[in-house]
Amino acid sequence: MSYQQEDFYKEYIKMMTNIVILSLLICISLSFWIVSMTASTYYGTLRPISPWRWLFSVLVPLMIASQGFKKKSLDHSGALGGLVVGFILTVANYSFFTALLTFFVTSSKLTKWKEDVKKRLDSEFKEGALACSAGDTWASEIGSVWSKSEPRLITTWEKVPVGTNGGITLVGLISSLIGGMLVGVAYFITQLVFVSDLDISAPQWPLVVFGAMAGFLGSIIDSYLGATMQYTGFDKRIGMVVNHQTKDSKHISGKPILDNNAVNLFSSVVIALLLPGVAWCFWPRG
Repeated sequence: MSYQQEDFYKEYIKMMTNIVILSLLICISLSFWIVSMTASTYYGTLRPISPWRWLFSVLVPLMIASQGFKKKSLDHSGALGGLVVGFILTVANYSFFTALLTFFVTSSKLTKWKEDVKKRLDSEFKEGALACSAGDTWASEIGSVWSKSEPRLITTWEKVPVGTNGGITLVGLISSLIGGMLVGVAYFITQLVFVSDLDISAPQWPLVVFGAMAGFLGSIIDSYLGATMQYTGFDKRIGMVVNHQTKDSKHISGKPILDNNAVNLFSSVVIALLLPGVAWCFWPRG
């Protein structure tokens, strides 16, 4: 079999896989809507999901994921994951959707921003690789370019090369706070637009504050895990930071235990478990 035929079959299998997964997602989402309508009819107290809400929850995430994949802001798995998460969040609450959309748009733009500079600093920089939180993305993408001072390793406070896992700067920390705050602002504004009974509920402005806190703390936890659980070295041959050991690399920090995706996942889980409890304790009641 020639290389051309092999590539053709790979692309064909990938296309058919996408079609099957997309069909399953639409069928599953339609089943959720039917169950919602049936339950609301049976009990009479539940508010059913309108067909327009269901269509919006399917079509809009589909268009966004397709556009992101086309522009290489998302890879294959990221587009499918974004489609699933987008549908679930949009059906649940429009505010969840706008928060996700704000994260996606800002993160994809920042990742592409001055990517030629980032490629010279980090040998493993990938176009459109998105982090798991807006705060971490803003810190990484802005701090690595705008900061005039060398990063310091969060565990030892020693100066390290730009691109080192666990390296932090003042610009990066401020950017992480702003990134989280922007997601909180998007959620808050959507609440004001779509929720009619906010006057009888608790104040919603703390969403902005806790969004900023989530972005900042998420970046700190991500940096600590990166400094301890990810390998970072400097390859003298290519003159760049690397995230895996090579024969010409000098160890800077961390151990090869987790990759970047795992670090992002762990930091997101920690923040997801921590922040609701903090919000419950400090959210103003009146």
